[in-house]
Amino acid sequence: MSKKFFLLVLPALLLLILTGCNPYEKVLKSNDMNLKLTRANEYFDAKKYQQANELYQQMIPVFKGTKSFEPLVLRYAWSFYNMKDYLSASYWFKNFVDYFPTSKEAEEAEFMHALALFKESPKTSLEQTNTIKAMEALQAFVNKYPTSKRASEANAYMDEGRAKLEKKDGDAANLYFKISQYRAASVAYRSLLRNYPESERADFYQYMIVRSLYLYARESITEKQEERYANAVSAYRELADLYPQSVYLADAQRISRLSDASINDLRKQKS
Repeated sequence: MSKKFFLLVLPALLLLILTGCNPYEKVLKSNDMNLKLTRANEYFDAKKYQQANELYQQMIPVFKGTKSFEPLVLRYAWSFYNMKDYLSASYWFKNFVDYFPTSKEAEEAEFMHALALFKESPKTSLEQTNTIKAMEALQAFVNKYPTSKRASEANAYMDEGRAKLEKKDGDAANLYFKISQYRAASVAYRSLLRNYPESERADFYQYMIVRSLYLYARESITEKQEERYANAVSAYRELADLYPQSVYLADAQRISRLSDASINDLRKQKS
């Protein structure tokens, strides 16, 4: 054997030797399922979740229907969660609840199903389907376990989700206004008020309706302007009635006066 050939095959030989001596690889290839389960639990307890997960995966179909299946499924779900594979974790926590609805761990598993979904909630600028699904799961948990020690935490996550959805909708409304799509902006701000009536920014949304309707009226054809200025005045009155202490009230009043003046001018032109 030439020295050059030896140097070429040496890395492969070393890898083969090391692999053959690797205790994890031996367990992974073993047909002894009880040994696999013992080692998987040891890996899990040592926070070696990837190794535990791979072993649990092999055992799921084997232990189904046995007394070992319940803790196995739960640890399998937790291994995904600790590996930050939240979609798989959510799926398996839900499976656990479906398999063992009367288990003492079912409540926690149902909460973790919802929390894992919430962990997949994207940043505000992205599509929020996962956020909505997570909030639905969290609400279902609170409805089912209203006295749970996790209920306040679930409510806090729902508040966070609502804030994210509100910000996304608010950004969309602001964009309509920025690009001078004033009618669309007014509709979007009204939608915000309808969907988030308790929002701390509710008076701002109403104020932006006033602004949007005024600018929409100003850019309209003459025949439509009087009606649309009147809508801006009505929106101002809503702001004054609902939010009399709003910091936006003074400027909204200015816009309302401009709208009234425009209506008077239009009527003079008709006479």
